[in-house]
Amino acid sequence: MAGIAPHWNEFETRDALAASLAVAVADTLRAAISRRGEAFLAVSGGSTPGRFFAALSREELDWGKVTVTLVDERFVPETSSRSNASLAKANLLQNAASAARFAPLFQEATSVEDGARLAESALKTLPWPLDAAILGMGGDGHTASFFPDAVGLDALLDPATSRLVMPVHSDSAGEPRLTLTLPALVGAGLVVVHIEGAEKRNVIEAALATDKALPIRTVIDRAPRAAEIYWAP
Repeated sequence: MAGIAPHWNEFETRDALAASLAVAVADTLRAAISRRGEAFLAVSGGSTPGRFFAALSREELDWGKVTVTLVDERFVPETSSRSNASLAKANLLQNAASAARFAPLFQEATSVEDGARLAESALKTLPWPLDAAILGMGGDGHTASFFPDAVGLDALLDPATSRLVMPVHSDSAGEPRLTLTLPALVGAGLVVVHIEGAEKRNVIEAALATDKALPIRTVIDRAPRAAEIYWAP
């Protein structure tokens, strides 16, 4: 069943998108700090959010009251070039945002299952719900680490799960991953899908127009408020 239709925010350039999204997220964080004394943000990895991270890192707000975590993470240490934590620290937790607290998903463990349990324990202490969740999307329609070929995808996308973090095994992902669960993500006050380029726009438009439940469609449909799609060519 289709959920609330997402709201499109279209920009002529990727720099304009990054600037506008940074303002929207910063405003959300400021409002959360004003309302409850702290704010909680989850961001994605990959190549797309670099400009947005740089713009957000320069926004003036009380970053010392902000906790930043990841939407998902590869089961690799921060020293790996494939680490989303390393990407976030190098691009977002700079400038004014260097005062924010960072809560990683990766934990040293013998298996991704054990790592997910350790991450769950650590994240339970954080100020849920998220105030903002900034999602990306792959060309296969995955978001977070909800890959179409993931083992046990239905469990990963279970809106009734009590889990915050789950392990992911997917051939297309390249290595095991950790992901925030669907309810943890769509419970955010602001849910954003940040995509760039014609190919990804075609993927998300097709997903929204068909009954074939690609993960990105499932997440958008399950959001209790309209998701915000930010797109630039």
